[in-house]
Amino acid sequence: MRDPLTIAVAQPRCLAYDVLANARSHAEAVRAGRVRVVVFPEMSLTGYEFDAPPVDADDPRLAPIVAACAETGSLALVGAPVAGDAGRRHIGVLAVDGGGARVAYRKMWLGGAEPEHFVPGDAPAVVEVAGWRLGIAVCKDTGVPRHAADTAALGIDGYVAGALDSAAEWGVQDERARRIAAEHGVWVATASFAGRTGGGYTDAAGRSRIWARDGSVIAEAGPEPGALVRATLT
Repeated sequence: MRDPLTIAVAQPRCLAYDVLANARSHAEAVRAGRVRVVVFPEMSLTGYEFDAPPVDADDPRLAPIVAACAETGSLALVGAPVAGDAGRRHIGVLAVDGGGARVAYRKMWLGGAEPEHFVPGDAPAVVEVAGWRLGIAVCKDTGVPRHAADTAALGIDGYVAGALDSAAEWGVQDERARRIAAEHGVWVATASFAGRTGGGYTDAAGRSRIWARDGSVIAEAGPEPGALVRATLT
């Protein structure tokens, strides 16, 4: 039998465009969490800035996160703009561990003004950690039943997402997570941006959460930047 999986959802403080400062905040969260997986919000490394340059997997500014993951044995799922083929730009998720980083997923379902700046990814994705298979999502993906279904078809135990919503919309994440848990029988974890960022988000929701397979909330952060909560998946 596999061991339980410890997981955290974090909402680090974010400075617009400042990848190095944000990487240091991410590293602090990884060390504070001391868990196997830490999930971060959408575009957490740059802020929700449509013109932020892509962050490469070998970017030396990621070194603080790599070092923190090496110390704790963690995997960090970090939100960032990433490059695609032929100069295309995506909203992506970087998987960072003690050995370095890689692009783990590109957001498939874009919303609002995003299609003017980014192109959608073309496939769902899963990361495997200690025998646990975690499907990856970013924000609007969670509101598209097809995304959860296609991801679940890959064989998953959990569905983890980085998100950004306004404080007035914080209940949307809960509705979506409960639906996904009910339909697919999986754990759900959403790391929700907190504080101020681009795209008109002057008061992002925070309130990152982790839901059990039955849809019950087992961990919930407050709305403040810097918060982090943990849970153990069994």
